[in-house]
Amino acid sequence: MTRPAAPIAARAAVLRHELDQAAYEYYVLDRPTLSDVEYDRRFRELQEIEAAHPELRTPDSPTQRVGAAPQSQLRKHPHLVPMLSLGNAFSGAELAAWQERIQRIAGDAIARSGFTTELKIDGTAVCLTYDDGILLTGATRGNGTVGEDVTPNIRTIREIPLRLRTDRPPRVVEIRGEVYMPFDGFERMNEQRAAAGEPIFANPRNAAAGALRQLDSAITAARPLAFFGYGAVNADRADMLPFRSQWELLDTLGEWGFPIAAHRRRCRDLSEVEEWAASIEHTIRPALNFAIDGGVVKIDDLALQDELGVVGGREPRWAIARKFAPDIAVTRLLEIGVNVGRTGSLNPYAVLEPVEIGGATVQLATLHNFDLVATKDLRVGDWVQVKRAGEVIPQIVAPLVDRRDPADPPPVTVPPTACPVCGTPVVRDEEEVAIYCPNVACPGRRLESLVHFASRGAMDVRGLSYARIQQLVAAGLVTDAADLFALRPEQVAALERFAEKSATGLIGAIAEAKGRPLASLLYGLGIRHVGQTAAQILARRFGTMDALEAADAEAIGSVHGIGDTIARAVAQYFHDPSSRRLVDKLREVGVNFIEPLQADSSGVLRGLTVVITGTLPTLSRGRATALIESAGGRVTSAVSKATGLLVTGAEPGSKLETARQLGTEIIDEAELLRRIGVAAVS
Repeated sequence: MTRPAAPIAARAAVLRHELDQAAYEYYVLDRPTLSDVEYDRRFRELQEIEAAHPELRTPDSPTQRVGAAPQSQLRKHPHLVPMLSLGNAFSGAELAAWQERIQRIAGDAIARSGFTTELKIDGTAVCLTYDDGILLTGATRGNGTVGEDVTPNIRTIREIPLRLRTDRPPRVVEIRGEVYMPFDGFERMNEQRAAAGEPIFANPRNAAAGALRQLDSAITAARPLAFFGYGAVNADRADMLPFRSQWELLDTLGEWGFPIAAHRRRCRDLSEVEEWAASIEHTIRPALNFAIDGGVVKIDDLALQDELGVVGGREPRWAIARKFAPDIAVTRLLEIGVNVGRTGSLNPYAVLEPVEIGGATVQLATLHNFDLVATKDLRVGDWVQVKRAGEVIPQIVAPLVDRRDPADPPPVTVPPTACPVCGTPVVRDEEEVAIYCPNVACPGRRLESLVHFASRGAMDVRGLSYARIQQLVAAGLVTDAADLFALRPEQVAALERFAEKSATGLIGAIAEAKGRPLASLLYGLGIRHVGQTAAQILARRFGTMDALEAADAEAIGSVHGIGDTIARAVAQYFHDPSSRRLVDKLREVGVNFIEPLQADSSGVLRGLTVVITGTLPTLSRGRATALIESAGGRVTSAVSKATGLLVTGAEPGSKLETARQLGTEIIDEAELLRRIGVAAVS
């Protein structure tokens, strides 16, 4: 293997540092300084360097987050130090009893130490082993002594640093923390699964645990997992960790690059602990974007923690969980309403008689889909159990059937046969759970469609928030996505809470979004079943919007990675007159309809030197070159012993004879397109 030149190795190191810093600023600090476009450009450059020089690929490279080959099983991993369970205190009295027990051992040292209080994240506990600052292993808690090795899955979680951000890392250290799924990500994932006819997850905690134990890390990478750190241990007393208190430990974890849950507090005594717990339970908890089931109270002094030790080898004496009241109540189901989602899915929701759950008044609950309504046999007028813990909005657990009047039971809930907004008859494929309105122009779909179109995963229009889109729609300035690109600064500036500068900035961001690649546009259009991955496959396969629009379901379904359900949905979308009008409007306002071709180091032509000769039937020379390079090939002008493939057209000239003499494989345009899986375009 050729040794890389020093400048290439240095460039790879610079790119790793810049990408690591950008990820830290985005995921941990929530203060991004590098644009997505620039991040992607540098990421691709690093991928290309590592593909050409695999010896430069390091364990902490950002390219190692994309997942690994599926495992046959999860290996066992022994922890350096056992991962313990916490005892519980459900009241101030039980918390006081805990303090009394540990004071018998440590006396006044408890008062001198004080306490650190932290949120108790309702997720999956993991330990991360770092060797000289490099992430070596990630494992689940397991039985506390031995867990399961889920390192490839851990690497996909971007909040977890692959290298500690310190020049003096401990030789070996285990970082303890919680993998969880934010509420908003959980809901989006369930919406996508319901729309695709897949079973939905019951709650974020189960979803996070299941994602973490996947044998295929590509599945984990597609799940919206996040991480909070809360502890650090090592087995070597000589390798001192740089903190003396729990508070300093959390500060250090933050400096090392780990996100730390907000709302922690240093408390002098239990009265301050109880004040903190009440604030979290009744004020902070309802506004959090992740599930908690209480707080954790820890002796702050780490030396005192060691002195207090462990109870029965299972629970630390120096920490306890201050659990909150159960988030479940009984109330009346007043109505089953229906929202029309961005893809036209009809999503039922429950209107409840107001009830207080966990310190918040609840009036609405999610129902996900009408199959779930039928499975639970929910009827308007029922008394129902409502659960709030672990959900973005509350969920109905079950109806209290024994409280129905046997002589006059509520009528069975029947799904709607027409869209409640536009009256169009609803559609339901045999393979799907959801029913949906097929009218692309349905007013009920407008707002959510626009929000999705402008979202980060789609067209990424900076500054175009949900509230601002509501303003634009209410003012009659925008009825579809194409209208965004026709907005003028003075129109936006006339709206409430807009100034001339912010209006100009928004118009600039919208103009910038015109140049997004075709994959972003396809995803932004909100075509049923077309997520980001399917949008990328279609964009790369067809190259242009015009080529995709002209394809039928059979041609679309022949693309590797695109199933019949997606193919039918895409073909139906472009067959719909409302969709075609929107696409035409987007074309008129200058939105990009082309997918830039990217080299694929794992493509079917990887490593091949290719020569093109003659005039090809449908491809220009530039387009053919781009397609070959996108499949990993390298195009040269002369045939030699190094040439692996000759692509011929009309009037090929002397290159054809040279290739025959050298025994070079010769193919035509049709065979080239077949091999790389791209439709012919002029």
